[in-house]
Amino acid sequence: MTSHYNQNINGWIILDKPQGISSNQALRKIQYLLHAKKAGHIGTLDPFATGVLPLAFGEATKLIPYLEGTEKTYDFTLKFGTATTTDDIEGEISETSEVIPSKDEILNILPEFTGNITQIPPKYSAIHINGERAYTLARKNAEFDIPPRQITIKSLTLNAYNSELGEAKLTVTCSKGTYIRTLGHDIAKKLNTCGHLTALRRTKNGFFDLSHTILLDNLKNILYKDGGVLPLLPVETFLCDITVIALTEAEALKLKSGQTIDSDRFNIKNKLNAACYNDKLIALVELEDNTLKPIRVFNI
Repeated sequence: MTSHYNQNINGWIILDKPQGISSNQALRKIQYLLHAKKAGHIGTLDPFATGVLPLAFGEATKLIPYLEGTEKTYDFTLKFGTATTTDDIEGEISETSEVIPSKDEILNILPEFTGNITQIPPKYSAIHINGERAYTLARKNAEFDIPPRQITIKSLTLNAYNSELGEAKLTVTCSKGTYIRTLGHDIAKKLNTCGHLTALRRTKNGFFDLSHTILLDNLKNILYKDGGVLPLLPVETFLCDITVIALTEAEALKLKSGQTIDSDRFNIKNKLNAACYNDKLIALVELEDNTLKPIRVFNI
């Protein structure tokens, strides 16, 4: 029997993920629509969150390990006075408080949440605890602890505040592994109250931002109604964030066969580089002494 997933598709689709589905569900929906053999995504978004979700197909999936650690930017709304079991709108109310902070109080504590800080991920998360997902244990009401982790908050700004509603709209740029739900929880706790996220939208994921995105419904229309061109970005799209070296044909053939090449003529200092021939990505290469060693070879 012929597999449904039988198309060799190489490149990126940057989805504006809708609310109500997980990142993996969104990926599988589009993989099914495209009949794509191989697919993956960068950076998980909670079901209630929306925004930039880079989907990699074919040869682009080889880049996922090198792009997962990039900075991400989020807009989020934090409502004070009510906490939930999940720190967002999907959980049950777990605590209430009559304390609603002032705008000045919020502004005064934000610097404490910038730079390198420690964060304890939420119990409703996908972190593994003794072989089980934390959210599975949480649903069983099991007792367990999650170890703290170091994260980096590059910037955290208050965009608007409605003191009557107790709602703050903020923007954060942060490192991999940052839980925005936990950030909201910790901000509220620092202000001697409680809170939860009512909205979360990722506006940037590494190189990719909202200008690159397409809505799921629009993608369906392109595929089924309009007969338009698939909005597939080339595998090489990410190259503006990495040093690129231009190869000769002989060098390209060497890298493709797993051989190293001499680095002297390229005058590069970065350990990781992208090697291209005729504007096509040939390999990711590592600089070792005076040679460039292929660590990922692409068949584009």
